[in-house]
Amino acid sequence: MGILAWVILGLLAGAIAKAIYPGYQDSNILGTMLLGIVGAFIGGTLYTLLTTGTLSLSAVGFTLPGLLIAVMGAIVALWLYYAFVSRRRIY
Repeated sequence: MGILAWVILGLLAGAIAKAIYPGYQDSNILGTMLLGIVGAFIGGTLYTLLTTGTLSLSAVGFTLPGLLIAVMGAIVALWLYYAFVSRRRIY
């Protein structure tokens, strides 16, 4: 998959995941794109683990099912981020 396809998939998956996930996510367009790309890897890896039973790092392609898996992976990434990172700011 080309770089432009990764950027588009990342933007779409990240924006949809941020719209679905409750609460306010403070990030810019680059953060949204990275969230979607990380979501594609998390979703692809979880999909491979559930369907084949093997753990391998894989990503989804730029298709409608791939976009849905990337969105689910981005939601998991947001949940993990907010589960392990404190929301308190230290000034």
